Amino acid sequence: AVNDEELKKRIAEELALERARRDSEAQKRRLKQEQMYVRDEFGKLLERERISSNEHLTRAILRERAATEEERQKAQRFARQLEEKDRELKKHDAYYKEQLARLEERVKPFF
Repeated sequence: AVNDEELKKRIAEELALERARRDSEAQKRRLKQEQMYVRDEFGKLLERERISSNEHLTRAILRERAATEEERQKAQRFARQLEEKDRELKKHDAYYKEQLARLEERVKPFF
């Protein structure tokens, strides 16, 4: 009877140890699965952030290109206006020089 009791006790202990070992392994597997899930979700999040950052950067680059093109066109427009003013001033200068020469011709006889 004592051997039966000891045997039952030993079997119960070994079953408990086996159950604990299986529970531990199952817990390790769950932990690994959870870690893989978290790693995958984190990777997806990083990918979404990368895509979002690239989109923002692309939009910023396009805005800068548009602003640069607008500034270039504005500079060209101002350059054309400046050239036109310069031509106008040269015409006025030539006209006034011509008028001055005529006046000098008229007043020459008096001096």
